[in-house]
Amino acid sequence: MNIAVITGASSGLGVEYTKAVFDIYKDIQQIWIIARREDRLKELKSALGDKIHPIALDLTDNSALEQYATLLGDKKANVKLLINNAGYGKLGNFEDLAKEDNVGMIELNCCSLTAVTAITLPYMKENSEIINTCSIASFAPNTRLAVYSSTKAYIMSLSRALRQELKKRKINVLACCPGPMDTEFLSVANITKGASKTFDHLPRVNPKTMATKTLKASKKKKAVYTNLFIFKLFRVIAKILPKSIVMKFCGA
Repeated sequence: MNIAVITGASSGLGVEYTKAVFDIYKDIQQIWIIARREDRLKELKSALGDKIHPIALDLTDNSALEQYATLLGDKKANVKLLINNAGYGKLGNFEDLAKEDNVGMIELNCCSLTAVTAITLPYMKENSEIINTCSIASFAPNTRLAVYSSTKAYIMSLSRALRQELKKRKINVLACCPGPMDTEFLSVANITKGASKTFDHLPRVNPKTMATKTLKASKKKKAVYTNLFIFKLFRVIAKILPKSIVMKFCGA
């Protein structure tokens, strides 16, 4: 059975990924959507039909990861597409944020993503794809998003290295790097109007467009996808200028 696995599928970009995979990947017979909020997952299944398979798991829990591994083995799954989308951020100076948030971002954004990828790879064959939701925050360190931008830098580095390692298996890895989107991410991160001048002035990325174009870029075997010209330009500038200069302009 050809399967797609999408984590962080209960809202925002994760929902749009699910809808886009449903429309674009006709060879995928089942889409496993993973998140903690089972009610949200069931709503998505009701909207899209029996091709959707909701799995309520907290991916920071080792027992949940073991449950996921067991499911893959029991189903003898052939995972054609893995989308690591689970993650969150918190706005604020490092010393002002709760330890639980600073550590929690690392646990979910980095550790869980790494674990899910490691568990899934044995069930992936040639011409499969991995998409890791990264961020424009990965291009340079961000003040007031110190840990979050660091976790995204990890995802970018892992994605690039893993892509090179998996070329011999013909598995592509793409880092998806959206700019700000009007999703639940902003409220969870405490990014309300007035909380950050940078966020107030940055253009918003459309989640539906981001999901669709990311999938198309993945099918073309791209390594990174960034939406909107301004963020593509920032990606280039961040490569050229010293990080100390870039940080003056990209701090939240």
